[in-house]
Amino acid sequence: DVQLQASGGGSVQAGGSLRLSCLYSGFSFDDYTIGWFRQAPGKEREGVSCISAGERSTYYADSVKGRFTISSDNAKKTVYLQMNSLRPDDTGVYYCASRRFGRSAYESWGQGTLVTVSS
Repeated sequence: DVQLQASGGGSVQAGGSLRLSCLYSGFSFDDYTIGWFRQAPGKEREGVSCISAGERSTYYADSVKGRFTISSDNAKKTVYLQMNSLRPDDTGVYYCASRRFGRSAYESWGQGTLVTVSS
């Protein structure tokens, strides 16, 4: 059973940092891509970053490049999203999700974790 659990959200002032964690189970990271998404109030969900162990690649949305870093710890079955220089427009509920190689859509989603950045 594929499961993902996001944590680490909180409230910070602009310029601050948070590290989100996505604990996964039920699959081998070597066969999957894990992504972070966020949804701000009144807006559609958007992709923030993703990491693929097998392809050894990462992706960042333009809005977070240079500020966010995605990484993985296979031993802990955890994918991290280090968020620095946070801005008020980074506010939203952050979700992690998994997508098996060869599939076009993310299939399994964790519960969200709320990030609030105040100015």
